[in-house]
Amino acid sequence: MYVSISTETPGRDLESKGLGRKMPIMGLSAGDVSGFKLLISLAVMYGLMSTLAYRVLYMKFITPLGVDAPLDRFSEARAVEHVRVLSKEIDGRQEGRQGLHDAARYIKTQLEMLKERAGSNVRIEIEDTIVNGTFNMIFLGYSLSMGYRNHTNIILRISSVDSQDTDPSVLVNGHFDSPLGSPGAGDCGSCVASMLEIARLTVDSGWVPTRPIIFLFNGAEELFMLGSHGFMTTHKWSDTIGAFINIEASGTGGPDLVCQSGPGSWPSLVYAQSALYPMAHSAAQDVFPSFPGDTDYRMFANDYGKIPGLDVIFILGGYFYHTSYDTVERLLPGSIQARGDNIFSLIKAFANSSELQTAFERESRGASTHKSDDERAVFFDYLSWFLILYSRRQAMVLHSIPVAVYLFMPFLLRLGNFGLRCWIATLFDFIKGTLLHAVGVILAALVPMIFSILRVLFSSHAMNWFAHPYLAFMMFVPCSLVGLLIPRIVLRSFPLSQDVSALKSSEEAYLVAGLSGGFLTFSVSVFMLPAWICFCLSLKSFGRQSLRSIAFYVIPLVPSLTYSVYFGGFLAQFIIEKMGMMGSLPPPHGYFIPDVIVAAAIGIMTGLCVGPLIPVLGHWLARSAIIKFLLHLTVLSMALSSQFFPYSIDAPKRVIFQHTILTTDAGRILDSSYDFSVVDSNSLNFVFKHAPEVAKELKIGSELSFGTTNLSSREDWMAIYPLVDLFSRSLKFPARSDDILEQYRYFPHLSSYRPQMISGSAPEAFKGGPPSYMCRLSGTSPDNWTFWLEASSSEAIRIEVAVLDQYLVEDARKLKALFPDWVDVIAYSSFLSSYVF
Repeated sequence: MYVSISTETPGRDLESKGLGRKMPIMGLSAGDVSGFKLLISLAVMYGLMSTLAYRVLYMKFITPLGVDAPLDRFSEARAVEHVRVLSKEIDGRQEGRQGLHDAARYIKTQLEMLKERAGSNVRIEIEDTIVNGTFNMIFLGYSLSMGYRNHTNIILRISSVDSQDTDPSVLVNGHFDSPLGSPGAGDCGSCVASMLEIARLTVDSGWVPTRPIIFLFNGAEELFMLGSHGFMTTHKWSDTIGAFINIEASGTGGPDLVCQSGPGSWPSLVYAQSALYPMAHSAAQDVFPSFPGDTDYRMFANDYGKIPGLDVIFILGGYFYHTSYDTVERLLPGSIQARGDNIFSLIKAFANSSELQTAFERESRGASTHKSDDERAVFFDYLSWFLILYSRRQAMVLHSIPVAVYLFMPFLLRLGNFGLRCWIATLFDFIKGTLLHAVGVILAALVPMIFSILRVLFSSHAMNWFAHPYLAFMMFVPCSLVGLLIPRIVLRSFPLSQDVSALKSSEEAYLVAGLSGGFLTFSVSVFMLPAWICFCLSLKSFGRQSLRSIAFYVIPLVPSLTYSVYFGGFLAQFIIEKMGMMGSLPPPHGYFIPDVIVAAAIGIMTGLCVGPLIPVLGHWLARSAIIKFLLHLTVLSMALSSQFFPYSIDAPKRVIFQHTILTTDAGRILDSSYDFSVVDSNSLNFVFKHAPEVAKELKIGSELSFGTTNLSSREDWMAIYPLVDLFSRSLKFPARSDDILEQYRYFPHLSSYRPQMISGSAPEAFKGGPPSYMCRLSGTSPDNWTFWLEASSSEAIRIEVAVLDQYLVEDARKLKALFPDWVDVIAYSSFLSSYVF
């Protein structure tokens, strides 16, 4: 018999038994008190989970080994000593500076020392190669043509004395050049140091590699991966590489995340079987292309090699990425130790694998050997304890099972009640429960976004959470919970038509939890059965309205929820750090975007972490007193956050400072200016307001506005094109030319065999940018660059020449020094000239 009744709240159920009278606790009812007890219990539980996730993400569980560690162990302290030399004792490892040559000399000296003490059964080969070349590439959606010469690569090959040059080998790659204006301790002194220590470990441990191991210390990754391109296209050993490990850094430590893997699933399978501290997620490979950047992985696996391999990257500490604060003191302890232990184990696994093949073997046997290995695997680590890996075909089945159960179980549970009315009611409940839960997840992201916009509207600046990430969680988690609970309040007005209280315990668990959409994600559905069984058993002892029954439901889900907190916390922290370099988007909407993105990310993560509990716990928490408390907590947190400054020396703001020198021939200056830009939502007006000495030097008054100040054009930033797409509302200020003429006798200029006009006017722009970008020439050379150009046009052809120089004249250096410590200034000189043919 079918009965339709309303679902009662716990408070009302208790009151009907005489147990729910008003409690003299701040006017709260018994149901409110129970709800707050549950809320506090959840806060404690998630706090403990967050503490565990924090310890894992920041490598607190790793004990770094010291300089006195056994020689057959990787030592972080020994590697850090290499980082200290490369980033502190050597001044600048950028192309065009002596420091890059000094770094190459230091690396080669360390390798020569290894060669001297290698055993007689090991062959050590060291090469210092100069690479030159040209190629085309797509970067940030733009087609770029590269020409380069005189870049240094240092190559170490360790093999047994019986090995041949044609044997399949394992490549370990890292770059020793650093970004403009950065000491490069993390990016990528830590990579080179890890490789040097691994090479030492290979020699000193007595292990004789079964296949040759090649260490490529390439000197030009920051300049669009020129060093790896030169190796792949010119070196005799490039065709022997059967697998590679590319070591990179997008920060100063944390998980050494496998961000890219392939081609095929073999590299990730080897990683899963051999990594001591697995830290990987296949979703990163789908997300990675959306960020403005690239690594040498591209050259080896995609563009030129099609070699199976891994791209492992330091992810956290992104505050210091490509800044002058990327120093050895900023490295996260334990990170290099975990990296070294992982990579040495990986090298052994790759070298011993029967799948290791040369390029020729892959081409001739690939169709038959790897026919079933033509796609990437699905993999993710669990708190770096172990790695879960399965193929995409298996994923189609595994990920479909929860969906199939979710779709069909409501009807299977009602097989005993035949009748059209019953089946229609079940379908109605199914649709309603799904929609309510989906709306809750959407509101969990939407409500924080609305609050973030309101906060920015009433605040003097955006991104208050940037230097204090905990503020973002304080502001957006409570209001995200409000979004999750709103549909539960609506559910009271539109209860399920099923008589939940009259159903069997097994049916009750599914209707309340499963039907409401709590187990849509695969990771949660794995723990659905034990949670359901424990909940059903607890009902017999404690009853449906007992918090103890809720505890028996939650406890089996703890492993899944812990992973959600681990993954969600990592993703949120990563996004917060990257907001400092996402670009200065056009106003007025660009000012709000970072806050909205962070709010949405934390809202989504809250829905992922708490959402699976809401279908069962929602009727306890969806009370007006709790909603008001969460809203008050949100407002209080936002008011508190507005008192915090967005930046600090530990989370600097990035400012691009270009001394632009417009020339008309080899020795004449047409114009000189200081151009400034930022790469986050707080504009230059914000910078000058809080840097009064800089504003005074530039003669900027309090009435500064973008409407009255000269704006830089895109062509002014040609030297770092196409990164100019990250800039918006860049400002231009006049600069003296006297000291330029004192420091330079000649300026970069273009000579041709045909007469041309020298132009001093601004070039015409096409869709807001230059008509084309045809070549980027780099590399130290005493000779002039010679190139030819074919073009067909009925009109005159304009050629722009832009040359970046890392030297600053005295006035520019003094201006740079006036910026406060919470600003990281990337400064250089840019020579621009224009020619018409």
